[in-house]
Amino acid sequence: MILACLLACLLLISLIFWFVYCVTGLFAYEKELPSLARIFWAVSIPLVVAAWGLKGRSVSWSGAASGFLVGFLLTVSNYQFIVCLLAFFVSSSKATRFRSWQKKKYDSEFKEGGERNWVQVVCNGGVASELALLLMIECGVGERPINFDNDFSCSWLTVAVISALCGANGDTWASELGPVFSRADPILITNLRKVPKGTNGGVSVPGLLFSAFGGTLIGTSYYISHLIFHNEEHLFTSIPQWPVIIIATFAGFFGSFVDSLLGATIQFSGLNKRTGKIVAARGVEIKHISGIGLLDNHAVNLVSTLVTALLMPEVAASTWTVFQ
Repeated sequence: MILACLLACLLLISLIFWFVYCVTGLFAYEKELPSLARIFWAVSIPLVVAAWGLKGRSVSWSGAASGFLVGFLLTVSNYQFIVCLLAFFVSSSKATRFRSWQKKKYDSEFKEGGERNWVQVVCNGGVASELALLLMIECGVGERPINFDNDFSCSWLTVAVISALCGANGDTWASELGPVFSRADPILITNLRKVPKGTNGGVSVPGLLFSAFGGTLIGTSYYISHLIFHNEEHLFTSIPQWPVIIIATFAGFFGSFVDSLLGATIQFSGLNKRTGKIVAARGVEIKHISGIGLLDNHAVNLVSTLVTALLMPEVAASTWTVFQ
């Protein structure tokens, strides 16, 4: 909760500074400023998505408000980012609802409809939003091809935003779909011992595959939107952009792996002997399974997303030419 609050405050402060910077330096600012059309879409699209989420109980009112801010920043920065965010939001919401009756059996914190509050939204989308802000300050707004040779800093930040969303989506798919598609109990990633379904840090083959597929969806969404938003001149003169799908696939897998590693070590998991469900706090009837309880699930999501966003651009920069 503390980490989420800090990131939320950082987002607001950064956004205020960016607006002030744009307004005070309107005629001296060398980067491209957002057009009225971009501002219109940056407000309209997140509003529609927030309303849809409220209607379907995918988000609470606080989640809708924070989701609007996340969507606004990503849309203003790059239209391709909002396409990725929509792919993440829709697919993760569907994944959370999928076979919900099974998840109720082992998850004590399961919510009908998977309603997300502001903490969950910030911990999953806050890192991408902050990086999108940095991208706007460094490179201005607009869609640009990824090219580490000619535009390293902008390409680095672009891949970082994509990777943050891939890590969040990969982990969501793994945790929501892995347990219901796996017949056997998962194994703890640290000692490979079998643990009950719902244990933080428990992994399974279906879960690992779904984590990669979650990243693939984000990468494919980015690549398709690249074909849509770029004119023919850019499409034929820029270096191939399809490697983003491979990078995104690995980012989804890596983000889920880091989340599982943190979950097994610094996040508490216990078994309620009375209900048979996994809980995240110690108690009289709670049997300890793993973790020390240093961070909760939201903080673990935030940290794993941040680690993925910082490391994957380096991987992309060193391997992009290999795929060409």
